[in-house]
Amino acid sequence: MKFKTKGLILREQNIGERDKLVWALTESHGILRAFVRGAKSIKSPKCAGTGLLSYSSLSVFEGRDSYSIDEAEVIEQFTGLRKDVENLSLAQYFCELCISLCPKGQEAYDHLRLMLNSLYMLSENKRPPLQVKICFEMRLISLSGYMPDLVMCADCGVYEAPEMVFIPQNGKLYCSNCADRLRIFEQRLPVSAITALRHTVYADFDKLFSFKLKDELLEPLSSATERYIAYMTQRDYPTLQFYKSLRTH
Repeated sequence: MKFKTKGLILREQNIGERDKLVWALTESHGILRAFVRGAKSIKSPKCAGTGLLSYSSLSVFEGRDSYSIDEAEVIEQFTGLRKDVENLSLAQYFCELCISLCPKGQEAYDHLRLMLNSLYMLSENKRPPLQVKICFEMRLISLSGYMPDLVMCADCGVYEAPEMVFIPQNGKLYCSNCADRLRIFEQRLPVSAITALRHTVYADFDKLFSFKLKDELLEPLSSATERYIAYMTQRDYPTLQFYKSLRTH
């Protein structure tokens, strides 16, 4: 059976001298692992369309137990990412998260839309990279069935306090008074950071990236969201560690 879909190439692996294997996030089939014959030749029309981080129109053949891509026409390549190694490494972390969390064999329009918009924000420097990271992590984990409960303090029910605590181990909020009483030692975050965190989960998709937060608050919020991802998925992400190593230099 043959079908057409749009997809973003998340990973590629060389197979022999001419062929490769790719992982693509597609509108119609979610994460799709497919062979691309002859794609390593720069003369092949499939070369650019199945390159890493290429968003392409794909013609896919579905066999009994495998997929192969027969045609690939580039729609967008996010060339701005190649100009900044940190942004490129962050994009590869997003790819690893998608392979881990996005559905397989079923429609994944919202997941793909989130990924494409996040790459655009990085490629065009529309938002600080850590802000894009926070938005991507929290919206993707929510789409994948792990939405945190950020409505109010999990103990006393207060909606807003001058400082609150987000617990990565359970995805809940506590006001500072309850955190003190319960001997919770996570970092206290001001109301502006909690508002931003809520925004990443509950805002309309079209407004996902439309908030501002002081640079000094992006760091602790980013640390909390990546820990939430790691706890919910019970795994580490080498691409994240590489991205963080670049930021320390």
